[in-house]
Amino acid sequence: MRLDKFLKSSRLIKRRTVAKEICDAGRISLNGRVAKAGSEVSVGDVLLVRYGQRTLEVRVVELQENPRKENAAQLYEVLTGSVEE
Repeated sequence: MRLDKFLKSSRLIKRRTVAKEICDAGRISLNGRVAKAGSEVSVGDVLLVRYGQRTLEVRVVELQENPRKENAAQLYEVLTGSVEE
């Protein structure tokens, strides 16, 4: 699954276009490397998302095309999270 699609379907980022813009700005890392929006995401991959003043590190647990809103958080496991001031 494409990285921007995963970010949208997992609801880590609200819109896919915003996810693409953040990827293009180099604010998403996939397994320690800066990732593009079209990068393939697999189960077990670790994402580092820097969005606004938030930094969130998550591990991909499951891939689903269109999960229900209440199940979206089950697609990933939060490893670390922080807010920069």
